[in-house]
Amino acid sequence: MSSELPDFYFRVRENGATVFRVDTENRQRRIEMQEIAVVNVRNGQIKPHGSHTLSDEELVVIKDWMDERVAVLATRDIDDIYRAVDYLNLTTHWAQTKAEQDQLEEVTDALLLAMHDLRSVLVRKKADRLLKGSD
Repeated sequence: MSSELPDFYFRVRENGATVFRVDTENRQRRIEMQEIAVVNVRNGQIKPHGSHTLSDEELVVIKDWMDERVAVLATRDIDDIYRAVDYLNLTTHWAQTKAEQDQLEEVTDALLLAMHDLRSVLVRKKADRLLKGSD
């Protein structure tokens, strides 16, 4: 662990984080973490913990973290989609070269329905984009 700890720690949770102020300026040099807020990156909400009033510095740090977190999550979403494309290609190769008849029988309907649903959404969204582009 480095000798210089950050002033704030963000414990990531489902839609955001719990924010702690990190303190090592005590007699025992123990790491103490005081919960100061809970943040929600989906709706941008910042709730101070208990009776704590957030300082301007704390708000700036929290908002910066939220901006960075939203960017990280967006990057992960796109990466997940590219991974899905890879899985589709691997599934196609498996179906063509390795799959046994009983395996294909087990997964074909679920794959066809999922691919039909995806195709329908993609075609509709592309048509919407093309219509907006021609306006």
